Amino acid sequence: MRAVVQRVSRAAVTVEAETTGQIGPGLLIYAAAAPDDGPDDIRYIADKVAQLRIFPDAQHRMNCSVIDVAGSVLLVSAFTVLADARKGRRPSFDASAPGEVAEPLIDGLANEIRGRGLTVASGRFAAYMQVDAVNDGPICVLLDSRRLI
Repeated sequence: MRAVVQRVSRAAVTVEAETTGQIGPGLLIYAAAAPDDGPDDIRYIADKVAQLRIFPDAQHRMNCSVIDVAGSVLLVSAFTVLADARKGRRPSFDASAPGEVAEPLIDGLANEIRGRGLTVASGRFAAYMQVDAVNDGPICVLLDSRRLI
């Protein structure tokens, strides 16, 4: 499982002119599942999201987590996060799980994050979505449950 995490002042996702999720200060997460992802991958990403110290403390150092600052999470499924653009000019999405496999994994990630005491808003799986966000920093972090180096 891979996730791009952005610290935001606010973020919202819209599907067919309907806002399906929005947050104030917190984290915007674009997440993608691989076909062989499972509970360990979900827990890894959820733990990192909840405990990632990318919010400023009183001395303006990145020492606080989204939990520490009482922030929220906007989780957006985005199979493109697992794209491979090393060859040619068109990215390959072969590493992304098909919808019937990915949807329960992304739902599981949302539930795991909620289980850590965070409010989680979301987009709509497999829908064309428009995301509006104000990146705060800008701070962007790539999380990958399989990356060893």
